[in-house]
Amino acid sequence: MSTAELKHTKKELVGWIQSLTDDSILNLLHSVKLSSEGKTKDWWEELNESDRTNILNGIEDYQQGKTLKSNEFWNGLTNG
Repeated sequence: MSTAELKHTKKELVGWIQSLTDDSILNLLHSVKLSSEGKTKDWWEELNESDRTNILNGIEDYQQGKTLKSNEFWNGLTNG
């Protein structure tokens, strides 16, 4: 990516970040920033409680066989 393209991308990202109102996305971006700066020990610790719960629920669903194949999911959406 050229210098001009990088500057344009940064400008777009700054504008997008300034317009965000979703706390979970802002928290995720903050975690990425801290991780890139080496200021975090474990990404799990940077997740909020809701994200941790969702991940653990997903793991539990998988372990209990409560999963769908991709085509089953999309067929369900398409065909109701």
